[in-house]
Amino acid sequence: MNKFKLVILLTALLSSCNFSKDINNNRNSSSNKAGQNKNYLTTENDLAKVLENKKLVAVTDYGPTSYFVYHGEPMGYQYDFLKRFTEYLGVELDLRLEENLLTSIEMLENGEIDLIAMGLTVTNKRKKYFEFTDPILYTRQVLVQRKPEGFEKMRTLDEIESHLIRNTLFLAGKTIYVKQGTIYKNQLSAIANNIGDSINIIEDERWTDKLIDAVSDGEIDYTIADEHIALVNAREHRNIDVKTPVSFPQKVSWAAQKGQTELVDTINYWLSNYKKKLEFRLLYNKYFLNKRSTRIAKSTYNSYSGGMLSPYDEYLKKYSSIVGWDWRLIASLMYQESEFKINAKSWVGAYGLMQLMPSVMEIYGLDTTANAEQQIKAGIKHIKYQLSLVPEEVSDSIQRIKFALAGYNSGMGHILDARRLAEKYGKNPNMWDDNVDDFVLKLSNSKYYHDPVVEYGYMRGEETYNLVSEVIDRYNQYKKLIKN
Repeated sequence: MNKFKLVILLTALLSSCNFSKDINNNRNSSSNKAGQNKNYLTTENDLAKVLENKKLVAVTDYGPTSYFVYHGEPMGYQYDFLKRFTEYLGVELDLRLEENLLTSIEMLENGEIDLIAMGLTVTNKRKKYFEFTDPILYTRQVLVQRKPEGFEKMRTLDEIESHLIRNTLFLAGKTIYVKQGTIYKNQLSAIANNIGDSINIIEDERWTDKLIDAVSDGEIDYTIADEHIALVNAREHRNIDVKTPVSFPQKVSWAAQKGQTELVDTINYWLSNYKKKLEFRLLYNKYFLNKRSTRIAKSTYNSYSGGMLSPYDEYLKKYSSIVGWDWRLIASLMYQESEFKINAKSWVGAYGLMQLMPSVMEIYGLDTTANAEQQIKAGIKHIKYQLSLVPEEVSDSIQRIKFALAGYNSGMGHILDARRLAEKYGKNPNMWDDNVDDFVLKLSNSKYYHDPVVEYGYMRGEETYNLVSEVIDRYNQYKKLIKN
């Protein structure tokens, strides 16, 4: 899409959705690059492109229900939904983060992404410019207000109700804070017009759940939220009320470029079957109805609310310099090995946070009585040792990390066997992806583990193959969600 068409599209959407930021100030005027960035998406069949590239690129927002990390595990309604679809399609998920919807629209039109997956409501205006999927959920906007002081001691529900707004007529003259860049301002403006009075609408940079916190704390009196988000927060804040609707029910869908019907039809086909499964209902309950979702949303170990990955972040940061790796990469490995469980024990006898074998723990002067700090320090030393065993010919720093991760899991001897096989069969012995990793998988086949170049015999290569892929993928998500 050229620059002129992009400006026309965004101008139309600005008028319907009341976005507040000028397009020329967004993404360093990224619209200037429109038509030049179609390295991934074009007006061709996007489904074919996704399958060819083996990757679906989507954008979502960072929030307590959409996408976050909890105790080291990437989670969120949008994230889980996208993962299930990409698993069905047999491709990887490349998930980008963006809080501003206008910027996400530019990313879609510039060909940087396949889908917008960030709670986008379907309107007739938007349908002129996007292909929408069938709804992934339904919602409506509600008024978030504080219950009266001392409501717990009030004798009747009517006494509490007398202090609350239940009719939008009584929004006249009120000051209501809304998340900047959402349709909430437009919704309130329509209400003001319908009631023939003014509403003082203040756009705020804070996320909606932070504005809900501000209502609960008495900093502000009112905000607007999608009902499913408001209900999660209402379980945490008993002093807020979210029962007053300010809109009709609305569809929430994913959006693709206009004309990309094959991709959208494929999503809809999958979605129609997925909605029939119990898993679909459980997924919704997990994030919006289950009481545990509230504890997760407010946890110290929720990347969004608490900003921590684990109880052991301090030690990971302290000792990561031993090997010179980002502490979040080591955290990803530690989650893979033990899910941050200090007394974890595998069927082969590996123990603790870093899943060290007893013989390895002995090298570092430890046993099963070691505390978390000792375990982590020893584990990082062992990573450094594995890294030292990676041949110098593997010169790329990312490839060296992957070889070291593989060696940490299975022992470097097996990885060097796979490397020799790769060289023998015409692959690149210094490249992990689609080269050495292929032969790690083949080392469970007698044809290969009996090969004369193999010194260490049979290995369960699938575990190592998956570990490297999953650790790197999780690390990439940690980098997006957790500050270094």
